[in-house]
Amino acid sequence: MSFNWDKSWKLSVLLPAYNEGKNIVENLLCVRKVVSETGNFELVVVDDGSTDNTATELARARELIPELKTVILKKNVGKGHALKMAFSETTGDFVFFLDADLDLPPEQMEVLWRTMKETNCEVVIGSKRHPDSVNDYPMQRRILSSGYFFLVKLMFGLPIHDTQTGIKLFRREVLEKCFPQMLVKSFAFDLELLMLAHYYGYVIAEAPVVVKFHYKLGGIGLQSTRDIWWDTMALFYRLRILRYYDKLNERR
Repeated sequence: MSFNWDKSWKLSVLLPAYNEGKNIVENLLCVRKVVSETGNFELVVVDDGSTDNTATELARARELIPELKTVILKKNVGKGHALKMAFSETTGDFVFFLDADLDLPPEQMEVLWRTMKETNCEVVIGSKRHPDSVNDYPMQRRILSSGYFFLVKLMFGLPIHDTQTGIKLFRREVLEKCFPQMLVKSFAFDLELLMLAHYYGYVIAEAPVVVKFHYKLGGIGLQSTRDIWWDTMALFYRLRILRYYDKLNERR
């Protein structure tokens, strides 16, 4: 595997973590091994109010990984908001999002990087709906994912097939432009970020992923479904009815 990396660039890998104390040190060592060939990188982990020993294990990981930075949040604020808060700690020209549980193996970062170079785009997202993807996750999640895709396609018209997969690559300028305008903190965070990137004319490409759940997640509850629906409807209302983003840019 080769990133074919220009040493004048710096790579940031931003990893949200919640109750990952059992595996976080081993997982971070795996990520470091993958990106170490770039020669100019950093790992930034945000602990989103974990109730286990994640913070303690991250302190141990810092002794093993000199390129590691950590952001410890005292309370759970939601994955999206945690990423937004931790972004200020990154310094890379390119920023990867990668879930700390490594259900998406870090070796797949090279596929996204190759896609960015080949297409000269500003954003690459891992897509479970890419024809070359390999998916190993519960049927309930597959059904909900498909339903959500068609809803998003109908309401927002994004030229992509998946917004929720946890591996994404951005040129730094995209996040610097979009993050200050984002309001969603949790469930529709990815959708708002990609919607804004598209709104500002950044090109988004999709790359295949291999999804291997290390453990089967429980069913998505009624409350979570309601939260996802509410966040998505609120985003549609701001975009299409209030024209919130149009008005925001008019004031700039």
